[in-house]
Amino acid sequence: MTRKIIAILRGIEPSEAVEITHEIIESGIELIEVPLNSPDAFSSIKQMREAFDGTAQIGAGTVLSLEDVAELKAVDGQFVVSPDCNPDVIKETKAQGMASYPGVFTATECFSAIRAGADGLKLFPASIMGPSGLKALKAVLPKEMDCYAVGGAGPDNFDQWRAAGADGFGIGTAIFKPGDDAKTVRAKADAIVAAYDEAFGDAG
Repeated sequence: MTRKIIAILRGIEPSEAVEITHEIIESGIELIEVPLNSPDAFSSIKQMREAFDGTAQIGAGTVLSLEDVAELKAVDGQFVVSPDCNPDVIKETKAQGMASYPGVFTATECFSAIRAGADGLKLFPASIMGPSGLKALKAVLPKEMDCYAVGGAGPDNFDQWRAAGADGFGIGTAIFKPGDDAKTVRAKADAIVAAYDEAFGDAG
C-alpha cells in the first residue's frame, strides 16, 4: 500500500459497489471500507474482495461486536475499523488474521488499543480533537503507530494534519455519499489523491 487513505463508502449499495470501488482504486486509493450500517454491507464486501483481490484491501467499518468480526472474516474481509476502542474486538480481529483500526480520542483509549494489538489508530472525531490535540498525543504515542484522522480531515487541511503528525486519513462524504455515480466519485477521489500527494510528497 502506498497512500494511507481509507475510502469510507457509507451507504453504498451492493449493486454499485464494484463499479465505484474500481474508480477509487484507479485514482490511487487502495484501502476501502464499507461501514456495516450500509445496506447489505457484507454482500458489498464479498463482491469487492472477489473483484479486487491483490489490488486493494477491503474491510468493514462500524464494527462493534465479535459477531461482526466473524461475519467479516466469513466474506474474506481484510481489516476492521471501529468508532470505539473495544479490546475484545481488537483481539478477535487480530486472531482472525485481519488488521485492526479502532476509534480512539484520549491517551487512555490509544494505549488500551495499542496493548490489545491495534495496527493503527482512528482518531475520531478528528474535527473535535483538531491538529493541536493530535500533536499532543503524538508526543507520547509509539512512533511506529499510525494515526488516521477521521471526521473533519480532508483535502483542504491535509497539510495541517500532516504537520501535527497524522500518518493517514479516513475519508467519508468527501469521496462518496449515497447517490453519487462512479464518475462523481472518481473526480472526488482524484482531487483527494492530488491533495494528499501535495501534502505528503508523491506516494505513487
